[in-house]
Amino acid sequence: MTKNNVLNAWLEELNNHLEPEKIIFWTGEQNQYDDLANEMVQSGKAIRLNPTKRPRSLLFRSDPSDVARVEKRTFISTSDQATAGPTNNWISKDELMPLMWDLYKGSMKGRIMYVIPFSMGPIGLDMSRLGVEVTDSPYVALNMHIMTRTGNKVLEMIEKGKEFVKCLHSVGYPLKPGEEDLEWPCAPIEKKYITQFPEERMIWSYGSGYGGNALLGKKCFALRIASAIAKDEGWLAEHMLILKLTSPENKVKYITGAFPSACGKTNLAMINPTLENWKAETLGDDIAWLKIHEDGYMYAINPEAGFFGVTSGTSYKTNPTAMESIKSDTIFTNVALTDDGDVWWDGLSEAPNHLIDWHGNDWYKGSEIRPDHPNARFTAPLTNCPSLADEYETPVPISAILFGGRRPSTIPLIHQSYSFDHGIFIGSIMGSEITAAAIDENIGKVRRDPFAMLPFIGYNVSDYINHWKEIALQSTEDKLPKIFFVNWFRKDNGKFLWPGFGENSRVLKWICERCDNEENYLSTPIGLLPDIEKLDLKNLSISQEYLNKAFEVNKEEWLEEIESIRRYYYEIYSDNVPTVLKEQLSLLIQRFS
Repeated sequence: MTKNNVLNAWLEELNNHLEPEKIIFWTGEQNQYDDLANEMVQSGKAIRLNPTKRPRSLLFRSDPSDVARVEKRTFISTSDQATAGPTNNWISKDELMPLMWDLYKGSMKGRIMYVIPFSMGPIGLDMSRLGVEVTDSPYVALNMHIMTRTGNKVLEMIEKGKEFVKCLHSVGYPLKPGEEDLEWPCAPIEKKYITQFPEERMIWSYGSGYGGNALLGKKCFALRIASAIAKDEGWLAEHMLILKLTSPENKVKYITGAFPSACGKTNLAMINPTLENWKAETLGDDIAWLKIHEDGYMYAINPEAGFFGVTSGTSYKTNPTAMESIKSDTIFTNVALTDDGDVWWDGLSEAPNHLIDWHGNDWYKGSEIRPDHPNARFTAPLTNCPSLADEYETPVPISAILFGGRRPSTIPLIHQSYSFDHGIFIGSIMGSEITAAAIDENIGKVRRDPFAMLPFIGYNVSDYINHWKEIALQSTEDKLPKIFFVNWFRKDNGKFLWPGFGENSRVLKWICERCDNEENYLSTPIGLLPDIEKLDLKNLSISQEYLNKAFEVNKEEWLEEIESIRRYYYEIYSDNVPTVLKEQLSLLIQRFS
């Protein structure tokens, strides 16, 4: 066992209750990863991809019932519902703990219990936090090895007394003596539970082996539990990319950005600028931990060590950096398999004539059924990324925070908040318009996702907004990051007004200039917009009409937006709207009067 009495007692309790066949400690060494990967291939649970096409890479296929995060089975479990707030699924911990503990009884029979010490953030950094995941899934062990810093170095810190988050995971499929295992064991949907216990700094996940349901360092720890820790300790755990920008004059800026799903966050994190002599480097594509340091500036780290990205739509045209990042040493889940042992997914290239689909069946070109799952994923180390910044393990000072959404109208391409408080307001109203792509009676309405954190706030949303205000009070306006709202998705007659992708570097250049307080803006009721005459549009093919529409602030649309915001605030906060939001909404109304 270990030299930490708390960890020993927990592991002894779990060993007695879960009844695994044996226990293996994850050392974090590459040979342990390689040996387990080979075991998975030999057992038929993983496919080794063609080593000349995709070196040291694996393909897994999940059960069709276990393909994504299950938000309806994800819970914040506390003593009272007010702590969790109106946006979280809540069950009293007095009710849920006994229920789940009963499910865990004997759940690891016939299986190996992996004990994985891991660090969110670089090992030993004061902004990092430690955890131990106990799991019966070798798939989880392999993915945690990529997504976090694992093994003996972390265990040594825990043995010296460092606090750690207890993370318990079981696929919920015990094996009887002699029983053959499934390719992807899991429990039925009604028995799946992904539960955060913020008061205990603990995560229990049962019944799912997939992604964020099972890789407990990801959303469960790095956002839900970390956001609760951050509230108590005075920092922020956010659903944000981190990007380094270097101008031709060698000025460096670090920015973060929060966007709901399908709004281009990974593409922006790995942007290839079209502007001459501008350089963009990646620090993280999904999660940022932010803290005001003694100098009054806000610093960020990426707590993850890898990318867990959606394959669908990823190609050399849309994101060449991501494509380079998954050329080797990558785990793929639910993509299609080519005849030469490589992988394929929708949007990668023209489909070949024949594939093996994500169910393991033959697929032929022309079929109406897509061969990959829409939520198919890749898991790749950060160090695979060709644009990875040298500072990826160092806290970096943040100059700008970007919020965004997918809005075909109303919201201009880019605007800046008047203040940090106004920026909190902007973050609270971000979201995307519901489209006909989903069968939804609310088509045309805005599905708001404050700070892109709605599924990930580990406590009451009102307290979360107030916590942002408390963070602002730790510093001064001149040292806090400037806050912007971007909308790459504005349309006219169904066509996007802005070309996007690498051309977004033109917007990023304007943001950098604003961080240096350049006089390149126009004041409007919603915030500061670029002076189009001072925006770098050299060699950009866009009509003046489209340009004007991309930056239009239409009063009638914004009066409707204000009413939508009012309704939303009442739905979410009822009579408990945070003061900072009431004040900023009132100021917005005044600016339009």
